Amino acid sequence: MKIIGDGGHAKVVKRVLFAMRFDADDRFAFIAIGNNANRRNEAIMAEAGGYIFPVLIHPKAIVDETAKIGEGTVIMAGAVVQADAVIGRHCILNSACSVDHDAIIGDYVHIGPGAHLCGNVTVGDGALVGVGARAVPGTRIAAWTVLKAGETAK
Repeated sequence: MKIIGDGGHAKVVKRVLFAMRFDADDRFAFIAIGNNANRRNEAIMAEAGGYIFPVLIHPKAIVDETAKIGEGTVIMAGAVVQADAVIGRHCILNSACSVDHDAIIGDYVHIGPGAHLCGNVTVGDGALVGVGARAVPGTRIAAWTVLKAGETAK
């Protein structure tokens, strides 16, 4: 498998692959870039190259069987994804974050470590939800915006 990216996020993605005992051939690629816009640009180029993008879920994450997870998304250790959540393509659900029931997360979103999204939250494409941020039920976070670390979206 081709790993695209070589920074800190790539280091963690490689550890997720190891924990999963994931073994894939050269048709597979994973975009291991933390910056949402850069990850989108690399994904567009890699898609043109015909790569297949797996979903990576750390064995110590909890993902409800009714959740839908888009290709190229990584769910880190300690993350929780609840019933009927929909997670887009090429997203990062970082360590110990939670996405509650019926949430809709767009493509290229990064949910930071320890962030908590309550039920029926919508996060637009490319948004960044910072470390420890929170979104109360029914909140809408616009595309390509930042919910700063520790903030609460209402």
